[in-house]
Amino acid sequence: MDRRSFLTNMSAATVASIAGAVTLSAKADALEEAMSVELDKRIVTPSFCHIEPTPEAVAGDTRPYYQHEDPRIPKMPAAPTLIDFYKLRFAPANHVLQSARLARNNGMDEKIIMACLLHDICVSNFIRTDHGYWCAQMVKPYVDEEVSWAIEAHQALRFFPDTEVGYEYPDAYIRFFGADYVPEPYIVEAHASARKHRWYMTSRLITLNDLYSFEEGVVVEIDDFTDIIGRNFRQPKEGLGFDGSPVAHMWRSMIWPNNFL
Repeated sequence: MDRRSFLTNMSAATVASIAGAVTLSAKADALEEAMSVELDKRIVTPSFCHIEPTPEAVAGDTRPYYQHEDPRIPKMPAAPTLIDFYKLRFAPANHVLQSARLARNNGMDEKIIMACLLHDICVSNFIRTDHGYWCAQMVKPYVDEEVSWAIEAHQALRFFPDTEVGYEYPDAYIRFFGADYVPEPYIVEAHASARKHRWYMTSRLITLNDLYSFEEGVVVEIDDFTDIIGRNFRQPKEGLGFDGSPVAHMWRSMIWPNNFL
């Protein structure tokens, strides 16, 4: 995606959503989500994990809420896998798929590729604020500790350049937040802590394969990563959302995103 063109031609609603974010970190998340949505326009999906009156109700169905199964979105299998979520809830998920493709093309280790594949899955499908923390928590029971740590840390690392590895501060952040923007103290502290961590470079590589991963016209399928997922993601036999893990409720929220209760 041509970022300059995107920023120039954003809709008023997109600009308003970014401007309306409370903190500057939230504005950054809103911008990233807007770019992901732009890539994902081929499929219209509901607003995941929001409790609102159901828009555009199915003809003849007078319920104000589609409790449990929502007829507008595909039904998930009884024991859903990570790939099922990509195909039936995240699709087309161009941003994370392109990020993982870029990491693979750059010869990255499978842990890096897996981290890139997962790093933003909650942004459009669950919650975008503090998305690094939420994504890390969602996948922590199923991936190597290094992968979940790196996903969490990438949220802070986005705001800090590292010239030694070629990561520059994003031009888009200067455009929207100002050249004198300083991230919130918790982000500054998270970055300082991450810089000292033994897995710093794992997280930094997410940002290196993230920022430039919007490539228009490139189609990447989740099936291209079946082997990597099989080796790096511990799929519960009961299915994501039903294995009794501390994060099962997050996955269930994406299975039934419009449940009222």
